[in-house]
Amino acid sequence: MGKPLKSVDNQNMFIGEYKHTIDVKKRLALPAKFRKELGGKVVITKGITRCLVVYTKKSWQETLDKLGGLPITEAGARGFARTLLAGAMEVALDKLGRVLLPDYLKEYAGLKKEVVVCGLNKELEIWDAKKWKGYIAEQDEKMNKEGKK
Repeated sequence: MGKPLKSVDNQNMFIGEYKHTIDVKKRLALPAKFRKELGGKVVITKGITRCLVVYTKKSWQETLDKLGGLPITEAGARGFARTLLAGAMEVALDKLGRVLLPDYLKEYAGLKKEVVVCGLNKELEIWDAKKWKGYIAEQDEKMNKEGKK
């Protein structure tokens, strides 16, 4: 396996699509390729598109800093911050790189057994495999149409 790609700020980039399963104890093994960069603990919260987002401690702090800059007088900004923060859970990776997914997050994202873990530069997303297949097909179609313009 080659060296991980680096972003502009020299942080390892999370890229790619990985198929995994949630075991009977509600644990999900995160891709081995990313475990060193993830560290011993991550923050998992609700994503905008009914998926889950996995943050490293560093990228979570960056997100908190951005949330702190939102105008508290705007209802939409407050609602977004509430949803993101109230839905967040800090979880530890076990020796095998597995995280325990809380029931409320599994329900939010509609996660069953088969999931897809996607790298998105500084974060990971966790999608139900069937939802991901539909979503990515829709995005591929949009990209194809744009390419024909």
